[in-house]
Amino acid sequence: MSVEPMHITDKERVIVIDFGGQYNQLVARRVRECNVYCEIYSYKTDIAQIKAMKPKGIILTGGPNSCYEENAPTYAKELFEMGIPVLGLCYGAQLMMLLLGGKVEKAPVREYGKTEVLLDSSSALFSNVAPTTICWMSHTDYISKVAPDFKIIAHTADCPVAAAECRDKDLYAIQFHPEVLHTQEGTKMLYNFVRNICGCAGTWKMDSFVKTSIAQIREKVGNGKVLCALSGGVDSSVAAVLMAKAIGAQLTCVFVDHGLLRKNEGDEVEEVFGVNGTYQLNFIRVNAQERFYKKLSGVTEPEQKRKIIGEEFIRVFEEEAKKIGVVDFLVQGTIYPDVVESGLGGESAVIKSHHNVGGLPDCVDFKEIIEPLRDLFKDEVRKAGLELGIPDKLVFRQPFPGPGLGIRIIGEVTAEKVQIVQDADAIYREEIAKAGVDRSIGQYFAALTNMRSVGVMGDERTYDYAVALRAVNTVDFMTAECAEVPWEVLQTVMSRIINEVQGVNRVFYDLTSKPPGTIEFE
Repeated sequence: MSVEPMHITDKERVIVIDFGGQYNQLVARRVRECNVYCEIYSYKTDIAQIKAMKPKGIILTGGPNSCYEENAPTYAKELFEMGIPVLGLCYGAQLMMLLLGGKVEKAPVREYGKTEVLLDSSSALFSNVAPTTICWMSHTDYISKVAPDFKIIAHTADCPVAAAECRDKDLYAIQFHPEVLHTQEGTKMLYNFVRNICGCAGTWKMDSFVKTSIAQIREKVGNGKVLCALSGGVDSSVAAVLMAKAIGAQLTCVFVDHGLLRKNEGDEVEEVFGVNGTYQLNFIRVNAQERFYKKLSGVTEPEQKRKIIGEEFIRVFEEEAKKIGVVDFLVQGTIYPDVVESGLGGESAVIKSHHNVGGLPDCVDFKEIIEPLRDLFKDEVRKAGLELGIPDKLVFRQPFPGPGLGIRIIGEVTAEKVQIVQDADAIYREEIAKAGVDRSIGQYFAALTNMRSVGVMGDERTYDYAVALRAVNTVDFMTAECAEVPWEVLQTVMSRIINEVQGVNRVFYDLTSKPPGTIEFE
């Protein structure tokens, strides 16, 4: 068995070199929004490898260290002598100055938050940017002296070098974060760098990605048989449709309904991909609800629940795969954040061991893995889905964890509790959509707490469960703030859940941000 991701190499690209900053994925996403393909690599990546990729530009990210400390992350000075435009952000800016002969010291005044920046709009980096603009600062060190041949092009009241440039070598250093939304004109600055300074044509678009991918898949698969584990989520659905468009009936999709999906979701997946759907593929639905409930009986620890659900999913999938026999390729819906967060790209800490990166069924007999979405961020996956003609309701489906409702039910999972959370969640999503705010909230769902309390309904005493409602706004799902759902909507949802969902007598609204909380409950 070999794993060979279908990387796209015949295109212009900008490379992000990651020094451990929390916004590394956001930098790459902002570059891609300029229609320029972008990948993230660790600062430990050898410069020969960077050169071999022939990037049009390089961006150095922020990071938590002080660049002047011993053993701080660094890079070969040669990077700035390659004749390729380089943009340093925050730590990346300080490192550029230090390596090229400038000076970085502990700042007398730490800057954090939205800050007014005065800049030189004659710089190519700040073309069409207002001379006074609001930017997001986050630094305890500062550039006290610029490197030779650099000119200061921006400052704040407390930061004498908010940006500097060496125009002859196309080297730019920015002390603030242009990639975050708090920097009002940050997108313009990044556009100026990648499109104007680096000279990228902006050819990275979903229509060309879809067309190229279909041709590549067709060529790779030939007459082979392909197997896909279809969860019904956005990633696996887009991957399945992409494969179906390329190879049709050579594709078999196995959909394991573990009984932990949202209300009616299993039937909705079958409606799209089954015999009555519009796609030419072989669809197998396995109704394994009771099997999963039995395995989860008596289990309350969240991580143990995750492991049981993941392990059982693979066992069921293996059993179905054996019935099919030998296949040539296994399709996975891995997307780019999975790769980065699993420690396979960039420098950030491993956040999760994702089931699509490495957690493969051992007993399925196949030659190679195809990961057609491995290069895409979530918003790009959705664009690809629309390009493929997948129904809006599936493309814009709410994010859903692999273990499903198993981690939205605190404590033991039972069929009764699944029914409660399915019904409560369906009401919540229905009312959010009815209010017209479904596209303006990053993620929202109902969860079932393990708390039972006394209530009064119809003059009778009750002792029932409490449902918690969650709604957050987020750009990258790494940080999130509680969404301000209209009060009248919450009141309607509360009233409907208590009246229509048996076993519930209280409804809470979770105000916690991430950090310190997580988006999911377990």
